[in-house]
Amino acid sequence: MPSRKQRRRRQKLQRHEYEYVIETDEGEEIPLESAREAREAKKGKDPKSNGSGKPVKGVVGRGGRVIPEPSFQRVLRRSAIFAPLIGIFIYLTSSGDDNFSLAGFLFTLVLLLAFFMPFSYLVDVLVYRMARRRQEREQASRRS
Repeated sequence: MPSRKQRRRRQKLQRHEYEYVIETDEGEEIPLESAREAREAKKGKDPKSNGSGKPVKGVVGRGGRVIPEPSFQRVLRRSAIFAPLIGIFIYLTSSGDDNFSLAGFLFTLVLLLAFFMPFSYLVDVLVYRMARRRQEREQASRRS
């Protein structure tokens, strides 16, 4: 005979729409979204806001995380994070070279960042578009 935990897991797998649930002390299962909305309503927050009270701009991805619109400001911030890491990588891989100079190091760093920044923006655009299309399909299927 399956245990209570095994029965709950089996019931969860047999649901048509997979949903996360929280089990209360009484053994009652509450969907996670309604539990989150209830907590945030108690605090006086909108569940579709980012905590500051402002509505979120962007698309909600599969994991429930908001995917913001692509922007060059975010790409510049990401480049500022990765530039030192790329510089360290260049230094470590070319430190055995006898012709290593500061000008060559900076040229290589700028060249790699010139490739990284547009590529990073392109990836942001593609991820945002895919999430937006997925969200539009889900909304259209809910309407019909």
